[in-house]
Amino acid sequence: MPTLTLNDLLTAFALILILEGVAMAAFPAALRRALETLDALPREALRWTGLLVALFGLFLLYLTG
Repeated sequence: MPTLTLNDLLTAFALILILEGVAMAAFPAALRRALETLDALPREALRWTGLLVALFGLFLLYLTG
């Protein structure tokens, strides 16, 4: 299994920031509506969604490793 370095972590974080920044700049109204929709969800639904997204990310990392 390949080892991950701090550089890999910083690269992944930079990509997240770039994608979020582009979304905010290109689609501010749509992003605001999406955030308002998330704000209206119950906390438990947000927790389960976050857990499922994190598990899916781990699965994708497993597939690429």
